[in-house]
Amino acid sequence: MVKGLDAAKRWMRRAAQNNQRGLVTKHSTIQFTMPKVDAPLHKAGDFLVDYEEKVFPDVKADPGEKALVTFHTVAFEGSIGIVNTLVATRLQRKGYETSILLYGPGVTLGFQRGFPTLGDEAFPGHLFVNQRLTKFMEEGGKVYGCRFSTQALYGQSEKAFIAGIIPINPLDVLDCILLHKKAGATIIDTWTL
Repeated sequence: MVKGLDAAKRWMRRAAQNNQRGLVTKHSTIQFTMPKVDAPLHKAGDFLVDYEEKVFPDVKADPGEKALVTFHTVAFEGSIGIVNTLVATRLQRKGYETSILLYGPGVTLGFQRGFPTLGDEAFPGHLFVNQRLTKFMEEGGKVYGCRFSTQALYGQSEKAFIAGIIPINPLDVLDCILLHKKAGATIIDTWTL
């Protein structure tokens, strides 16, 4: 209790000193006014940024160049699954021989889903990653899914994968990365915790 009284006395002493310096008056009040914004409200169709200005040249793959996008992230746990499936598709369209590697929790991105039945979209965007992976494979991309993660971590079988995903041995995960590295591939690793 004494410590609290000492602190209160120190505060009162500082307040009195500030008052003597003219920093505080008995009847002073601080008034703030908000600046008036006269700009019109944005409306549908407006541009907020200059999205047409491109700073870097549009890079295209040289013949035979490869790219690998790895996913060690849980489906729906943030936007990275969505963003990097789009990145993988963009790499593919730039001419890179592109692969996606799903391992650890990343295999959940490749599982069939839907509600009330598989393939039914429960809400808009629910199946977006599934649709992106399917489109990516239709355009020639390869998607690999680790069998160990599928069974040991998530209790699923290879039949849970979206059609076209290639199940791989857990020892292939590292070799897939190393082979792409040896080939000089562009590698984008996707991790979330």
